[in-house]
Amino acid sequence: MSLSALISAGESIHKIADYLDQLPADARLNETMALGSAAQSKLWTLAAEAAPLTLDHFVPASAADRTEVIHQGRNTLPVFTRFQKRFARPIDGSQRLFGYNEGATRPLIGPGCFVTVPTAGNEAWTERGAIVVDYFQVPDGPVPDGWPKVVSNSSGLQYLVYRHTRDFMRRVSSHVSIGHAWKDESEMAFAYFVLCRES
Repeated sequence: MSLSALISAGESIHKIADYLDQLPADARLNETMALGSAAQSKLWTLAAEAAPLTLDHFVPASAADRTEVIHQGRNTLPVFTRFQKRFARPIDGSQRLFGYNEGATRPLIGPGCFVTVPTAGNEAWTERGAIVVDYFQVPDGPVPDGWPKVVSNSSGLQYLVYRHTRDFMRRVSSHVSIGHAWKDESEMAFAYFVLCRES
């Protein structure tokens, strides 16, 4: 059995989570990064039955403020499918995370900075996922050393990719999540991505 086979068979998200949680880290990463568009779309639907995500999924509570946590990602684009989302907890103690996108396109498009927050209190958003990666916002405090300069998503080529975009997130397993993008409150039909936390 494999992750792709479990998804194709329509197995419950709980069975999928158990399978992923029992894999060694390298095997878990390999299987999640092998998921194509159809599998990611189906996984998004299956993950609606998972327990809600919390910010601790992206940056464990044990991590110090401004500690970078990397999530390896694969999206459903025809090219440049591999990337990373990098998260960190701000120093102000607020219930949010700072982050940006790292990958081959960053020198051209930019870092795509974002703020990650819970969706509680917004019924429409909560139906999509308990956590949202919000590109309407960018970090407004200190970020980890070595991160790129924080810039607005309304400038440069970032305008075409990240402006007015939000990625809603659902739990898959202890290390894995599935995201789906909305732009200007309109669902982007084929814009999915899977993330696997490195630690």
